[in-house]
Amino acid sequence: MNTLTLLPFIVLIAAMFLMTRSAKKKQQQAASMRNEMQPGSGVRTIGGMYATVKEVNDDTVLLDAGPGVELLFAKNAIGAVLTDDEYNRIVHGIEHDLKSDTDVVPDDASSLTDTETDDAADAAAASDDKAVDLGKKDVSEEKADGAEAAEARTAEARDAEAKADEEPKKTDGDSDAK
Repeated sequence: MNTLTLLPFIVLIAAMFLMTRSAKKKQQQAASMRNEMQPGSGVRTIGGMYATVKEVNDDTVLLDAGPGVELLFAKNAIGAVLTDDEYNRIVHGIEHDLKSDTDVVPDDASSLTDTETDDAADAAAASDDKAVDLGKKDVSEEKADGAEAAEARTAEARDAEAKADEEPKKTDGDSDAK
């Protein structure tokens, strides 16, 4: 056989070897990570649940998911063992390494402006726009508004009829132009 015909087979075998080697390395890292779990460490399961390790057995792990909630998981179901800082940041929202002398970005935009809320209210009151009343109307006001709206609608209907009468009627298919 020619070496040129064997070359694709050799490349294929080498690629398969490299792929299985990297997958095996990842499996070994995951197994060592699971074996290093200790009670009190924070974990994330492969389903995305965050919990604290309570007990570690040969094939199972007892997790504390909250007050009074203990769950038994297989060790293979643990996706990641988290550091204390990372677990507290994700679960409790606690940033451990925040420094008090750095500027903190506020949660709302109200503190980003220099004007106070009273100034904004004064400016809105001084504007020429008419205030909009969003409250409920009295029954008598609703009837008056309804009567005015009905009159406006009938006037518009009369105008539309007058325009229709002024325009010449169109016929289907008959045309005077030749």
